[in-house]
Amino acid sequence: MSLFGGSTGFGAGGFGAATTDTHNPMKDVEVTSPPDDSISCLAFSPPAMPGNFLIGGSWANDVRCWEVQDNGQTVPKAQQMHTGPVLDVCWSEDGSKVFTASCDKTAKMWDLNSNQAIQIAQHDAPIRTVHWIKAPNYNCIMTGSWDKTLKFWDTRSPNPMMSLQLPERCYCADVVYPMAVVASADRGLIVYQLENQPSEFRRIDSPLKHQVTGLTYQHRCIAIFKDKQNKPAGFALGSIEGRVAIHYINPPNPAKDNFTFKCHRSNGTNTATPQDIYAVNAISFHPVHGTLATVGSDGRFSFWDKDARTKLKTSEQLDQPITACSFNNNGNIFAYASSYDWSKGHEYYNPQKKNYIFLRNATEELKPRNKK
Repeated sequence: MSLFGGSTGFGAGGFGAATTDTHNPMKDVEVTSPPDDSISCLAFSPPAMPGNFLIGGSWANDVRCWEVQDNGQTVPKAQQMHTGPVLDVCWSEDGSKVFTASCDKTAKMWDLNSNQAIQIAQHDAPIRTVHWIKAPNYNCIMTGSWDKTLKFWDTRSPNPMMSLQLPERCYCADVVYPMAVVASADRGLIVYQLENQPSEFRRIDSPLKHQVTGLTYQHRCIAIFKDKQNKPAGFALGSIEGRVAIHYINPPNPAKDNFTFKCHRSNGTNTATPQDIYAVNAISFHPVHGTLATVGSDGRFSFWDKDARTKLKTSEQLDQPITACSFNNNGNIFAYASSYDWSKGHEYYNPQKKNYIFLRNATEELKPRNKK
């Protein structure tokens, strides 16, 4: 029986060491040959591609590809290099190409069939995000950079099709056609529509403004969610202050539908004993159930049902932060990366500490709660 098919799959026990094992307390499957430095991003292959392939980018300047077999084991397939840390990765919709964004100010297109990578984009500063856009009348790559621009590239041309000015450096972005959303430094938030050609749709005040202090903390990660018609409806935005906002673009009742929740916090419960607050490093929506995962600097992942506004599960604590996560295309595998995220500064960095990517069966734990 395929591990991906039934309840005997990942994370159901039987893998890993005893419970004293702090690097893998959830007994999940370890990906073989993980990167040698902090893992910045993970992305599973698209539905058009047979099987499951996982891409991971790292601060070791490399991007790696693994095949995830039906028995849960992983096989390293290929690797490509940049001359700076890789900050983001994405797939073309047919799975034949992988796009990579780097601190070396370039984005590359990696053809998996030939195992050749060529430069397809250039910015004046590190490229933080890369997304593939497939529209009815055009295909392109969208890159967001710390040079305060959002650029759109035809992969056959060295010059961008379009360049849009951002209010500040791009910190995170997501694309679900026909919508893109970009969060920048200074808490900027812009929604773009991608039909016909990309254009700014709306600027949004950060929904993560603190109700008491009025402060807004740095945006860290963003993910678009869909409605029942499978169309993009809004986004989840995570910050360095252990908080996530669920924000609909056109909510019937904004005051009721849009909300924020606290996560990746521990210990204290009141002002006398303050909480330890950790960054939300990544957010990923389940492709079938519409529930979501958050991962944080506290070394935990949590699963949430945004519609029922409930937490479905929180993991045991790993011995280092969780820096990235991804669901495979049918939602039965949850991948998450354990590595240092520099949230506590260089004095806590231990170069001897290994980096890990884990795979977990996500079929049952992410099912929405039954509504009463």
